[in-house]
Amino acid sequence: MKTLTLPRKAVALLAFVAATLACAPAMQADRLKDIASIAGVRSNPLIGYGLVVGLSGTGDGSSTLTGQSLQSMIARLGLSVDANGLNAKNAAAVVVTADLPAFIKEGQVIDITVSTVGAAKSLKGGTLLMTPLMGVDGEVYAIGQGNLVVGGMGVEGADGSSITINVPTVGRVPRGATVERTVESPFADMGEMIVNLNRNDFATASNTAKAVNALFGEGVAVAIDGTSIRVRAPQDPGQRVTFAGLLEEIDVTVDAPAAKVVINARTGTIVIGGNVKVSPAAVSHGSLTVQINEKPQVTQGSNVVSADGTTTVTPAEPVITPNSAIAATQTEAKAFVFDAGVSLASLVDAINAVGAAPGDLVAILEALKEAGALRAELVVI
Repeated sequence: MKTLTLPRKAVALLAFVAATLACAPAMQADRLKDIASIAGVRSNPLIGYGLVVGLSGTGDGSSTLTGQSLQSMIARLGLSVDANGLNAKNAAAVVVTADLPAFIKEGQVIDITVSTVGAAKSLKGGTLLMTPLMGVDGEVYAIGQGNLVVGGMGVEGADGSSITINVPTVGRVPRGATVERTVESPFADMGEMIVNLNRNDFATASNTAKAVNALFGEGVAVAIDGTSIRVRAPQDPGQRVTFAGLLEEIDVTVDAPAAKVVINARTGTIVIGGNVKVSPAAVSHGSLTVQINEKPQVTQGSNVVSADGTTTVTPAEPVITPNSAIAATQTEAKAFVFDAGVSLASLVDAINAVGAAPGDLVAILEALKEAGALRAELVVI
């Protein structure tokens, strides 16, 4: 495998190209850094278990987990205490999460998120005690501690009524963790860079390779598939960083995405892509309303008793006679016709013209798809 090694004169050429890119007029294209990422340059999730103290009676209370955690923490400080004598109403057991960015070094700080795992009602005013944050390999990569910032609020009355605004059981500690271990990155050692597109598209991958070769020379970049482009890079670390910076600033023409209609069945939101077209089709839209009113007639019943020539009438159970009134109304069914290759604008205008509600619009789109007239992928989320 051949690698691209730049001589000293090439470094000056790279600097000239960088200045040229900075002064060039804006193009109707996307920067490579906005549509792709370099393989191996990624963040790593961290997780840890800790304690938040200093709460105003909104903690875990008599939770066994929190009591044992408090006892263990106090024991590490050289004190001996019985867990049964601890009340965690001002403390809460929490899970701490964070993302370790790529290339971050020891001693730098990152933000952390703190979430309750017990019965705590709010973390407002709490302080996170020293918490080790581990990676998937079980090694400690950062230590978190600090005062929480909580955006939510919860209030409870004496009668048990309560109101909650936002989420008071989750908080953040800005710059709350110090990095203790560095994650090794393959960026400096890889013989070539792999650029991965955020969206799989063969045309965009081909355009990316052509744009890179137009700047650095033919054969520097090769599209592997619809997502990845292999790029030969300098082996010298300094030149590699400069090369990566120039690579990310290259303008790439992004091909139009596939035609899709996305429907959110829960909210009724419908997003129709710009490339959606409809084959010749006729659609009729209307609604039928049936209304049934029950108006039963109630008649007082009577008992008639005749004895010795005397007739006696006494009240009896009322008699209920059913009386149903049924009315059916149907709005005028409006029909519209789609010609061949109708565009997005025409599709939306035609559907809006009949006053279709979101639910009706979903039904129309599904019917068009089943009829084979909708030239798009129908995605329901």
